[in-house]
Amino acid sequence: MSSLNDRKADYMVIVVNEYALSSGLTPKEAFLALRDCGGISLLEDQYEIEHTLPLSSTIDALTALVSRHKAATL
Repeated sequence: MSSLNDRKADYMVIVVNEYALSSGLTPKEAFLALRDCGGISLLEDQYEIEHTLPLSSTIDALTALVSRHKAATL
């Protein structure tokens, strides 16, 4: 059985890649955008809850988070 850290890492890769696809970004750009707005930290801190939710809900929430962060930094 894989460790919790391995499962978290796998989940993060899936989420970042799906966010990249939905946003028209490269995976690196998506990671940086999520990191800069606190999305990566949120996913790490809330893994126990987030991984039980539909991926589409997580992507929608991250999209809103990035949008709010961009609006706040203008």
